[in-house]
Amino acid sequence: MPAPPAPPILARLVLLAIAAEGLLTLMDALIKQLSPHYPTLEIAFLRYAFGMLGAVVYALWMRPGWPTREAAAYNGLRALLIVVTATSFFFALGRLPLALLGAMLLGERLDWRIGLALTAGFLGMLLIVGGKLGAAGIGEEVLIGAAAVLVSAVGYSLNLIMLRHRATRDPLAQIILFQNLGPALILALPACWVWKAPTLADLGQFAFLGTIGVVAHTMLAHAFARIEAARLAPITYVTLVWGVVFGFLFFAEVPGLATIAGAALIVLGTLVTQRR
Repeated sequence: MPAPPAPPILARLVLLAIAAEGLLTLMDALIKQLSPHYPTLEIAFLRYAFGMLGAVVYALWMRPGWPTREAAAYNGLRALLIVVTATSFFFALGRLPLALLGAMLLGERLDWRIGLALTAGFLGMLLIVGGKLGAAGIGEEVLIGAAAVLVSAVGYSLNLIMLRHRATRDPLAQIILFQNLGPALILALPACWVWKAPTLADLGQFAFLGTIGVVAHTMLAHAFARIEAARLAPITYVTLVWGVVFGFLFFAEVPGLATIAGAALIVLGTLVTQRR
């Protein structure tokens, strides 16, 4: 395991992870706009197909070499997990307010500051989710979306653990290539069954989504290779804060007092992670 980074480097890596979560939440907002018009499997396929093109360019530039058998097997398993996580999450995007959709990601914890940050983030999450559920009501669509988010959250947590494991062993370009190539290949045939021809404008948006995904996951992998997962775990709650911001900008989802208070707790928890 690499030595813990110095405080200034730690702060930069934390900011890098926060920016990556922001890009991923922007991607979610754009997918939420597309979800009424295209099947979930097609959306997931196109996101990873265009991401694969960007990942191939990145790999050709970085020249990471051929993966070992262990790396191929491990990253192949991650690709399957990513498919389950992404499709369930993209399905939920059409059914829940955006600020609900990052609600359950927990990682390892050790240091008392990390425990405090996780507690603040978790309480902030409860305030945001409770306020949004109260506003949306508990209808069938909300319950179905919440179940999909639960599946996605479990998959995402496992994916982060596996990412941390490989990020200290494999070249970043190799990880990002597997992360996009694998899901694109797995989803290609299922997407054909439900295919709806996208417009030229929407194809451009899917290409943008793929680019965002590659950039954001490269940033996350870079951070995870240098910071223990427990210290980054509270930062995943920042997805909720980004969700509030993009929910307001894209869908006029006005945050209530509970949401604002929850966001403040999450920001507090994130600041705690920067202290050693």
